[in-house]
Amino acid sequence: MNINSPVGTVQHAGSPPVNTLHRDDAPSPTSAVSWGAIFAGAAAAAALSLILLVLGAGLGMASASPWADRGADAGTLGIAGILWITITGLLASGMGGYLAGRLRTKWVAVHTDEVFFRDTAHGFLAWAVATLVTAAVLTSAAGSVVGAGAKAGASLAGGAAAAATAATAGAATAGANSPTASAGTGYFVDALFRKAAVAPAGAAPAADGTTAPAAAAAPAAPMTGDTQSNAQTAAEVTRIFANSIRTGDLPPADVSYVGQLVAQRTGLSQQEAEKRVTDTYAQARKKLDDAAAAAKEAADQARKASAYTALWLFISLLIAAFAASYAATIGGRQRDL
Repeated sequence: MNINSPVGTVQHAGSPPVNTLHRDDAPSPTSAVSWGAIFAGAAAAAALSLILLVLGAGLGMASASPWADRGADAGTLGIAGILWITITGLLASGMGGYLAGRLRTKWVAVHTDEVFFRDTAHGFLAWAVATLVTAAVLTSAAGSVVGAGAKAGASLAGGAAAAATAATAGAATAGANSPTASAGTGYFVDALFRKAAVAPAGAAPAADGTTAPAAAAAPAAPMTGDTQSNAQTAAEVTRIFANSIRTGDLPPADVSYVGQLVAQRTGLSQQEAEKRVTDTYAQARKKLDDAAAAAKEAADQARKASAYTALWLFISLLIAAFAASYAATIGGRQRDL
């Protein structure tokens, strides 16, 4: 038995020498993480992602068209965009993971399973760093997509809730001749006070028995009363319509009162004027209900698109993480050959 061996070994007769400096339980002199390789792989993955995203954006804009019968539709572009993002993540993360595994420091006297785990971790860390860098540089591209969809849905939902009241309330506040009134119930209020066109004097009957004007048709008779009084009447009717739209139906008392105003301005009988009031109110109510339904439908579509985009981005990121981790093991295996 030799105790004081120059290489620091304890040797027994008939047994192989054991190096006490390289036992399996001895700490490794090198770190298990090669941050240089990780950052190198992450930089490559981020750069390749940027290049492929720019290429995909160019292809998407080339495929789209503002004309109805040209270019790809929105559904096709959405599916193509998701597939392109998935392919981009797969290629870029695979390249970054491979470089992280290939450029890492070679570990000596480390078990094969431990080497496999470390290579996988290096690929995953390269993907994580690349994802964070890309999100920071591009102002969180994934968050922008999801946030834009959610913001659009919220704004459209708010517009749907206010569609039935904003136009009418704004018209009542600003006056019947304001742009707000024209965009809301102003058109229907003006229609209430229209007079029927009257054939001009001297019109001769046509060959088919109808009465045709001798020259050009004369315009409708102007409204009676001064302009200020007419504007005040229209504004009052607009407020009545706005209140009825908020509450639900036009009360009979309001129908009778507005009918009196219409009868005074147009020369219609009270019964005819009230019928015009109810018909015009129903048209205005239907227009606002249709606008609110369209806004709700658009908000629902935006919500669904945002949800689908978030789910597919989640799947794409998972695929990219797996590709980076697996590619790192391939790179590490080739590094150790």
